[in-house]
Amino acid sequence: MNKLKILVVDDESRMRKLVKDFLVKQNYEVLEAEDGSQAVELFFEQQDIALIILDVMMPKMDGWQVCREIRNYSKVPIIMLTARTDERDELQGFQLGVDEYIAKPFSPKILVARVEAILRRTSQLAENEVLEYGGISIDKAAHVVTIDGVGIDLSFKEFELLTYFMENKGIALSREKILNSVWNYDYFGDARTIDTHVKKLRSKMGGKGDLIKTVWGMGYKLEV
Repeated sequence: MNKLKILVVDDESRMRKLVKDFLVKQNYEVLEAEDGSQAVELFFEQQDIALIILDVMMPKMDGWQVCREIRNYSKVPIIMLTARTDERDELQGFQLGVDEYIAKPFSPKILVARVEAILRRTSQLAENEVLEYGGISIDKAAHVVTIDGVGIDLSFKEFELLTYFMENKGIALSREKILNSVWNYDYFGDARTIDTHVKKLRSKMGGKGDLIKTVWGMGYKLEV
């Protein structure tokens, strides 16, 4: 079985080595880029990168620019690394389609756990499983969502979130439960992540966005 390729992008060689060593131990193939422009070149050259770990502050092209370039062509999962803790940065990352956002300094073991959680979900999608409810259809194998027969374009995390709602239709889900199930780790009750993704998901779903109902003081539920 071929090893999954992960692209690690950081202008600090020590940081790249640290992340690479932990990923290689888990049997991943790791490619490295030391700046944004090199990262974009590598991504389009390789074609089969399964996930990108991307630093924000870099020369030539920063992480935001790299993310925009890649998102124009691909929904490959992206984990953003940053020294900043400004929530505006975090929200910008999610708006650009970033799947995870990790502030430095971080635990390499936690980073690897998040990498594995994302890749596990992308590789374990049940073949030929289609979820249908209220005019929404999700083909999990093809990673396609249609609403009343019309396809909509969702990021990886939006797709996972809608799938989770569909699998738990009619059930009130707390923000903590959504975070633990969709993000697969304890996000310490930070509700902004959920609220930002739900807002974007509702917008992309048009009129069907109203099916995701807010349960005040708790979370959300999908209900016709």
